[in-house]
Amino acid sequence: MSTEDDVRRICLGLPGVAERLSWQRPAWFAKTLMARIWEDGVLTVKTGEREALAAMEPETYFWTPHHDRSPLLLLVRLERVDPAELGELLAESHRLAGGTR
Repeated sequence: MSTEDDVRRICLGLPGVAERLSWQRPAWFAKTLMARIWEDGVLTVKTGEREALAAMEPETYFWTPHHDRSPLLLLVRLERVDPAELGELLAESHRLAGGTR
């Protein structure tokens, strides 16, 4: 199980990441948006594996019609993902958002 505090810790541990509000929700930016709290307990990340993740674990990974136009965006139920997996997701999202490692 992961929390918003885990997201914050992992994101701010990545190079060049800043936190600020986006749509009145906490969000983390590299060169562009890399993660945002969509609603309580649900995180938006960027991934190149949206379809595969949602197909394998639809109770954990999903998207809404709002996200159809952005094929890299994926919603993650934080209570269903452990911090190590969250770290991998955020590292990929950081890379896709223009971050450097």
